[in-house]
Amino acid sequence: MKSSYDEIAKTPIEYLKGVGPDKGRLLREELSIAVFEDLLMYFPFRYVDRTGFYQISDIPNAPGEIQIVGKLISLQMLVGKNRRRRLVGRFSDGKQSVEVVWFKSVAALEKLLQLNTPYVLFGKPQNYQGVWSFAHPELEPHTPDTAGQFGAFYPVYSSTEKLTARGLNGRAIGKLVKALLPKFSGTIVDNLPPDYVEKYRFVTREEALFGLHFPANEAMMRRARFRLVFEEFFFVQLGMVRQKLINKSKIKGNIIEHVGPVFKRFYDHVLPFPLTGAQKRVVREIRRDMGSGAQMNRLLQGDVGSGKTIVALLSMLLALDNGLQACLMAPTEILARQHFIGLSELLEPLGVPIAILTGSTSAPERRRILAGLQTAEIPFVVGTHALLEDRVQFAALGLAVIDEQHRFGVAQRSRLWAKNPIPPHILVMTATPIPRTLAMSLYGDLDVSVIDELPPGRKPITTKHYFENKRLAIYGFMKDQIALGRQIYVVFPLIKESEKQDYQDLISGFESICRAFPEPHYQVSVVHGQLPPDVKDQEMQAFVEGKTHIMVATTVIEVGVNVPNASVMVIESAERFGLSQLHQLRGRVGRGAEQSYCILMTGYKLGKEARTRMKTMEETNDGFRISEVDLALRGPGEMTGTRQSGVVQFKVADLVKDGAILSAARAAAIEILRVDPRLEMPQHIATRDFFITHYAEKHSWSRIS
Repeated sequence: MKSSYDEIAKTPIEYLKGVGPDKGRLLREELSIAVFEDLLMYFPFRYVDRTGFYQISDIPNAPGEIQIVGKLISLQMLVGKNRRRRLVGRFSDGKQSVEVVWFKSVAALEKLLQLNTPYVLFGKPQNYQGVWSFAHPELEPHTPDTAGQFGAFYPVYSSTEKLTARGLNGRAIGKLVKALLPKFSGTIVDNLPPDYVEKYRFVTREEALFGLHFPANEAMMRRARFRLVFEEFFFVQLGMVRQKLINKSKIKGNIIEHVGPVFKRFYDHVLPFPLTGAQKRVVREIRRDMGSGAQMNRLLQGDVGSGKTIVALLSMLLALDNGLQACLMAPTEILARQHFIGLSELLEPLGVPIAILTGSTSAPERRRILAGLQTAEIPFVVGTHALLEDRVQFAALGLAVIDEQHRFGVAQRSRLWAKNPIPPHILVMTATPIPRTLAMSLYGDLDVSVIDELPPGRKPITTKHYFENKRLAIYGFMKDQIALGRQIYVVFPLIKESEKQDYQDLISGFESICRAFPEPHYQVSVVHGQLPPDVKDQEMQAFVEGKTHIMVATTVIEVGVNVPNASVMVIESAERFGLSQLHQLRGRVGRGAEQSYCILMTGYKLGKEARTRMKTMEETNDGFRISEVDLALRGPGEMTGTRQSGVVQFKVADLVKDGAILSAARAAAIEILRVDPRLEMPQHIATRDFFITHYAEKHSWSRIS
């Protein structure tokens, strides 16, 4: 009787022929391959076309890896000065010969390889001082079916140094996969609804899995990949869309629908500038959510300076007019203080109290704030992670605003729910524009609002990249801007406050600026993390008040100050910053009516990625366009700082390349759950069972009923 898929899938990897206990342990440790199913889902990272053959004379014009039919005509073991051995030989195609060399597993290879026996050599030729050679080429016996053991379209699997040392290089892993697949033959059932299999003309799941490992040709590989990419996206989106439906149908929220006197007074008499059309649209979306009776879970995206904070404050005032409190949580004390200062100024004419609670809040002040929150005497509070502490209790928390959500974990966000019998509405804000595909994967369970319009009067920031030889010209430009009454930021990279080299770069840069801009004609501030907080505040305040012309700083000013009169941002060693951070820093200028400039200073030696970053910054001010380039350069994990937590780790799908498939998969998930929320229809049973088996840890299916 044939075993079922589940029985085969959960078989420990040690029981596969050629593995055993030692290699099994290494596969677990190195590649997280513990059972047969893990190996089934361990796919090649690229393919090589093994249908073409070359002559040695073709090598100078050959593309990358090639294969040649010929014979080993010599082979000898050589010992170097450090006693390391290498196996060196000559490989001939009958007309010319080329050197071949191996540095690992040389004793086994010396016994295995035979002179004057037909082989197919496969590898990448290297030219050293005019001589062509192959390092660690693959040699396999030349047979009538010489397209290779795995077929013409040859899979390449990644391995690790430890596995390779134990004989499990990429090729050996491929052999294990080839031995594994027949065990699954006939057991792999389809997990997608039949309508979509037919709509997209998908191959079966078994054909896709087998075809992605060992495709007969490129067309088969593409069909297999298309099916599996859709599948990965579909099940992730199924979980997120379900969660969204649960939030809307099961999780009740306070009904905040009354537009009261405080909101009206602020809107009519205090609001410092008219709202943009985008801001008005987002406020309407938030009002609709908070008045629906269901808990709001909304992501608010907007570029630096687009006016997200005003939208957040208007939402908080709506909560206040409906007898509820609101909090705003920020990831750092600097950002929390920036929000507190800005909101305090706006609320002062209204006489509405607001407090700030951080790790450095004094004990007496903390007691006062905690008491005020419990009695609702303090309707609004801004804070850091300190707001999550159990002793922080509210009389009636109606809205929680979370800034820069990607710096908080989902578990931290959910702790805010416990602050009120009815979970507060959640408004997540980010000034880091998120590519559409990444937003769907990270925040697919949230509704999304976008402020895609800057306040009127803002001129696009002119960005230029210069090398060190333009330093004097840049200083001259800075002096011209100061003569016009403008102020200037000069930012140095400080990756870690403890890195002495970075600190020395900052101090030496500060001293250079002071020499080029001497007192009493010029005044220079300096701000960095090693300054005492009171000194840092004094330096920042002097710049805010226009008492100093130049602020030399680290990235603390990324979120630290708002000075409309600052029109120039000079970023030193700009190649050391990521695109997102460069864009955030640039957003510190361009806040007034005057033309603003961002100057990127770099060393002469720039890698390809650094050049792409500089070129992108010069070409566009569009944060969403920049985020797309950033995603392509860094990948989703590094871009959001959540490689270890938060970003879905796809096995086949690629958020950069597969955006269209992701959109289709999300649309399919929405359509299916709209007609069958519990997936009880016969055509959806297999889909539900697969979801429960493979995604239950992330999304509890029982919560839908």
